[in-house]
Amino acid sequence: MHILVSGAGIAGLACAVELGTRGHEVTVVEYGHHLRLTGTPIDIRGDAIEAVAGMGLLTKIRKHRVRMSELTWFVDSRGEPVARLPIAEISDSDDDIELLREDLVRILADAVPDTATIRFGDSIATLTDGGVDGGVDVRFASGRTGRYDLVIGADGQHSTVRGLVFGPEEDYLRHLGVYFALADHPGEARSEGANSIYNVPGRMAGIFRYNGKAVAVFQFRSEPIDYDRHDLDAQKKILIDAFAGYRSWRIPELLAAARADPGFFFTSAGQIHLPSWHRGRVVLVGDAGYCPAFLSGRGTSLALTGARFLAEELQRCGDDHTAAFARYEARQRPYVTFAQGRVDSGRDRMLPATWAAIAARNKALQAPGTGAA
Repeated sequence: MHILVSGAGIAGLACAVELGTRGHEVTVVEYGHHLRLTGTPIDIRGDAIEAVAGMGLLTKIRKHRVRMSELTWFVDSRGEPVARLPIAEISDSDDDIELLREDLVRILADAVPDTATIRFGDSIATLTDGGVDGGVDVRFASGRTGRYDLVIGADGQHSTVRGLVFGPEEDYLRHLGVYFALADHPGEARSEGANSIYNVPGRMAGIFRYNGKAVAVFQFRSEPIDYDRHDLDAQKKILIDAFAGYRSWRIPELLAAARADPGFFFTSAGQIHLPSWHRGRVVLVGDAGYCPAFLSGRGTSLALTGARFLAEELQRCGDDHTAAFARYEARQRPYVTFAQGRVDSGRDRMLPATWAAIAARNKALQAPGTGAA
């Protein structure tokens, strides 16, 4: 089959690998002009490890394993460690592989077979599903047109495909009250030391170091904010306003790094809840269909298992895409339900709402040899 995939993130690349190696002709269309490599370390957990093993990528992925969580501390206003990030206990397991997002993206992109094509700087403008016996007619933002047997929306939480086929995002979005930002911090790039996370009420600022690089990381609690996702300056202003009045620890320095970074990244923590992930010849994979929010730590794993399960079911069901989509959803749904149910505790741990809650969190997580909050 000729299959169109919208999005060249982890879900889209995994779909290209899984479907391309099974003999399908795959076209991936990506709004950005290059692969997005920025991002904090991600985790591959549980059955997602079997998924990458099935792609023949597990050995390469293990070679890029990092253990950043073991070197990440909550700190006080003087920069003194007060408690260790608890996910270190999870990441030390063979059932959890932590690696840099850029490494996983590159590994997946290198594994995309010759039967798949990635086209950057374009996106889907309209979709017309021809029904059971027809294909999907697509018009792209570039003016190109094409006809495909199936269309996969793997274009993230703010999916264009989902909006065109299933309706407005607000109909399916559960906002979790948190925003996340990431910026390069070249001034820290070659410095050594542990990764540091500092809290003020409802906010977190931190520095993560890896591979000779450093990034400033931010999270803050907020009601939904209406903003243009393509307006970088507006997004930076939202972040700066959220931390207005806080000058303790290294917050001003990290905000300056955010102002200066042309690759600044900003997003909300939200979940997508859909009664079904497929309609006609269109199906959703990854955050487009069932975003669990970055607070769950399982978005990458869901993208990988989703791509795997969908490809396997299309192979089993042959031309019956309706049956394949239903079987894919039946296999993936329990993983999604589990992941989406884990976010609230993660938010409260990373973003205590008061000074008293910050102190209580630090005390509960305090390891021998650390100071008091």
